[in-house]
Amino acid sequence: MSLRDESGIGVVEVILILVVLIGLVIIFKSQLTSLVETIFQKITSESAGI
Repeated sequence: MSLRDESGIGVVEVILILVVLIGLVIIFKSQLTSLVETIFQKITSESAGI
């Protein structure tokens, strides 16, 4: 099995996609954490009402 299979995606493409995703996570980390905290606060307040 070779590292680069022509029918699939290559290792270089996978590495590039991972780099872009990690970069996006680093850029939007503060917004993501505040969004997740808001969602969890809503979940806990909703479950307390049940």
